[in-house]
Amino acid sequence: MTSTPSVTRSWEGLTIPAPGTYLLDQAHKRVGFLARHMMVSKVRGQFGEAEATITVAENPLESSVSATIQAASIETGQTDRDNHLRSGDFLEAEKYPTLEFRSTSVKSYSGSEFVLAGELTIKGVTRQVDLEVEFEGVGRSPFGQDIFGFTASTEIDREDFGLTWNVALETGGVLVSRKIKIEIEGEAIRQD
Repeated sequence: MTSTPSVTRSWEGLTIPAPGTYLLDQAHKRVGFLARHMMVSKVRGQFGEAEATITVAENPLESSVSATIQAASIETGQTDRDNHLRSGDFLEAEKYPTLEFRSTSVKSYSGSEFVLAGELTIKGVTRQVDLEVEFEGVGRSPFGQDIFGFTASTEIDREDFGLTWNVALETGGVLVSRKIKIEIEGEAIRQD
């Protein structure tokens, strides 16, 4: 009789995934963002095409993430705005087809919340960012896949990445906020 290796383990009071390589589940992901519009409302959008590889290390604090997002897959529910966001005024998707994230370290943790430091590249400009990550749990799908869930968020200043287009408003302020909140939700599936 052979035994199935454990897909989970205990660490710091959490049940976490066993070490290995996990890929972002395309059917269970959202790579979203939120910007303020005209200083009075919020516009939410997302990138429909994104891939991520998560390497869960023996020491969970040495785990790493690399992600690639297709710039042209940006969508906000409004075609003209989406085309403007793909243009040279913003992402310049033809020249810079991807946004990239590479983690550099786990800076800190408390319970199921982690701060993941990394490098975000947009339009060829790379900046340090800290993702606030919440580990949502681990399990096995009805299809026999070992999975875990997570959410992550951060806030960036888009002008730090050369996304400087804006319009001043007569009433003061600008059309599009400089600060953009990034919101990620997903499941990852074990590969090995």
